[in-house]
Amino acid sequence: MTATKGLEGIVAATSSISSIIDGVLTYRGIDIDDLAQNATFEEVAYLLWYGKLPNRSELDGLQKQLDQYAALPQGVIDQIKLYPKDTNSMAALRTAVSSLALYDASANDMSPEANLLKAIKLQAQLPTIVAAFSRIREGKEPVAPKQGVSIAYNFLYMLTGKEPAEVAVKALDQALVLHADHELNASTFAARVTVATLSDIYSGVTSAIGALKGPLHGGANEAVMVMLEEIGSTANVEGYITNALAKKQKIMGFGHRVYKNGDPRAKHLQKMSRELGKLTGNMELYEMSVKIEELVTGQKGLKPNVDFYSASVYTTLEIPRDLFTPIFAISRVSGWSAHILEQYQDNRLIRPRADYVGPAGAKYVPIEQR
Repeated sequence: MTATKGLEGIVAATSSISSIIDGVLTYRGIDIDDLAQNATFEEVAYLLWYGKLPNRSELDGLQKQLDQYAALPQGVIDQIKLYPKDTNSMAALRTAVSSLALYDASANDMSPEANLLKAIKLQAQLPTIVAAFSRIREGKEPVAPKQGVSIAYNFLYMLTGKEPAEVAVKALDQALVLHADHELNASTFAARVTVATLSDIYSGVTSAIGALKGPLHGGANEAVMVMLEEIGSTANVEGYITNALAKKQKIMGFGHRVYKNGDPRAKHLQKMSRELGKLTGNMELYEMSVKIEELVTGQKGLKPNVDFYSASVYTTLEIPRDLFTPIFAISRVSGWSAHILEQYQDNRLIRPRADYVGPAGAKYVPIEQR
């Protein structure tokens, strides 16, 4: 046996959910460019779960289910109020999602129908958790979800208590579409490993959130914003980036193990960042980002990934920096749950081997002789 570090290039599963072939990302065979320009996030979630785009009646039915389950059990809200004020936002989300299982009478019902319904419940409730956590730590009461509005609209509404602008809803909805699934990434693989033991869907999503929390996965967009804040202005970009590259420091938001010619999602977020900058009259973050891209791509040949421009998009929408990764989770739970459902359908315990490189022939030595 020969180990492959990071499982790079290893095909670990078959899947019909999403694909990355020759740098093109598809969901159920539909190009991400097509979906980003035309589909709503709710349509994409339906596509991932059911394998096809919904007709009007089916989409309306999904909307009613999302409305029905968007509110949180009071016990979960009470629990969030007990979290320390400085709790990491992803740790809060991980804990709250795990606790949802305690209030779901069907948590351990492993029938396909029950698992699909739990996927819908999780999709409905994650935005409510993130918004409630954000408000509670500010000393405010959570805002109850509205009925009959999109997930993007509802999240912004619950976060601020105000009706969001149409352009903000459109921008967030497109970002959710772009983040919904990405083949067998780290968090999705973590979810599939967990449920391959026939553990429940809440355990699988909790595992996925734990994986997404890391700065080499979902946390990269927050790290991009930290960098932009450190740079401060467009005038400082060249000196900062040149110095960082000279010291061989990693520039967050660039490069991707799967994409060699650029992340196809990045261009949509770049356009969104530019449009939001124009609408708000503040182009600084966009212009800084473009300058950084020119330098890093020009000097290192690395191109921006989905995290790079999402940082400026979310900041322009006045979303707190530490909520960037939880927003990623709000979107990706659609893909996680689709993969979990797929794993259940044709399950085999995921149990790879390790290439042992430790000592051989060692013997136990009595404690008196050590």
